[in-house]
Amino acid sequence: MKFYPEICSIKDQRMKPFIDPDEIWNLINNTKSTAERVGEIISKSLGKQRLTMEETAVLINTSDPGLIEMIKEGARELKKRVYGNRIVLFAPLYVGNKCTNNCTYCGFRTSNKFAVRQTLSDAQLVKEVEALEDNGQKRLILVYGEHPAYDAEYIASTVRTVYSVKKGNGEIRRVNINAAPLDIDGFRIVKDSGIGTYQIFQETYHKETYKNYHLGGKKSDYDYRLTSLDRAQEAGIDDVGIGALFGLYDWRFEVLGLIRHTNHFEACYKVGPHTISFPRIQDAASASIDPRYMVSHEEFIRLVAILRLAVPYTGMILTARENAMVRKEVMKFGVSQIDGGTKLEMGSYSASINEEQDLNKEQFKINDSRSLNEIIDELLDDEYLPSFCTACYRKGRTGEHFMEFSVPGFIKRFCTPNAILTLAEYLEDYASPATAEKGWKVIEKNLAESDPRQNIREIRRRIQCIREGQRDLYF
Repeated sequence: MKFYPEICSIKDQRMKPFIDPDEIWNLINNTKSTAERVGEIISKSLGKQRLTMEETAVLINTSDPGLIEMIKEGARELKKRVYGNRIVLFAPLYVGNKCTNNCTYCGFRTSNKFAVRQTLSDAQLVKEVEALEDNGQKRLILVYGEHPAYDAEYIASTVRTVYSVKKGNGEIRRVNINAAPLDIDGFRIVKDSGIGTYQIFQETYHKETYKNYHLGGKKSDYDYRLTSLDRAQEAGIDDVGIGALFGLYDWRFEVLGLIRHTNHFEACYKVGPHTISFPRIQDAASASIDPRYMVSHEEFIRLVAILRLAVPYTGMILTARENAMVRKEVMKFGVSQIDGGTKLEMGSYSASINEEQDLNKEQFKINDSRSLNEIIDELLDDEYLPSFCTACYRKGRTGEHFMEFSVPGFIKRFCTPNAILTLAEYLEDYASPATAEKGWKVIEKNLAESDPRQNIREIRRRIQCIREGQRDLYF
């Protein structure tokens, strides 16, 4: 396995800012793209080697329509080679929206006096988790505003509560976190509660733009946020997720910022991000956005494909900010995780009625409000393999160990059988009859096309055990 210590030594660069805007703009403005160079770079990525900043800039600067199609096709092929056709499913669960920050693009900002502030009680949290389990969810990301009430002890307590909820065959097997940066001791407390990934987005890697959008609260400190996941790594959380909010600044700069962040992790901690997210700006209550940097549909597809090629091993998350048609198209070019059955208003999963979205109760507008079963149904129609797998986390295949498996692509050998087993559970316990019929056909197709190194007989044996009532079987 090869790492790319392009910017730091472990000795002197941990927890120090690492974004140089002049370097990034120099790459954007001066890197040339040719057909030969693009082909070489795609071939390198298909060999499951991460791209350098300069190589990523070549792809960014490609303008020829034919070469852009090559980039997209390369991303599609790479995703197939590393992750197969599986799509991992999860749901966000908002625990509290109190916030001391004033981010002009966010509905939770302090200046939004119409925002309905709420923190779920333990009883309400249990009710929400039970509703999510009734739908078949196994993986959640808990979301919190940045507020003194949501300190490390509180976050850890809510994680333990979520794991404790069991309803029928339902249980949550992996809890990820999207919350404010913590100090090292705080990250340790949250780690000890048994979390999976801790996710913090820089929003924009351009410091001046960051300053313009973050007008108050702890989040206004660019450097503190930039180095937040370094503190997580120092606390032993080796499973971290990064992201940029596309539409705040030039998308080309943000892509290279994400790659620089990846370089930093690899150089200093010998592990890259477990996931990269690329949400696009959506409507929020009374939001104030500079329209110059809004990302078009075609640009969005390009940046997703480029990120896939640039970091072959990382999971890539596409959320319900995008509508169903966009998600269906963009998913082809390297996405490995999506949310399903998403609701952002607190208490809405267990509500008996579906009300129209109220942006004063939500962080931003979602554009894919389909149920989990509807999304799985479409995934099956498109011959994807829906997955609720949590095996890597519980088998210790995280951080550097995850890199050992995923960088050369071996993780596909674990992911496909585990995806099949978790899909079998969903089909038995939660799917509509029509979805179940499709799902079993997709399982049979995937078994027929499985890697010959896999033990098909053992997979079939475990599927039969699931049909007989056993649960949570994995490799």
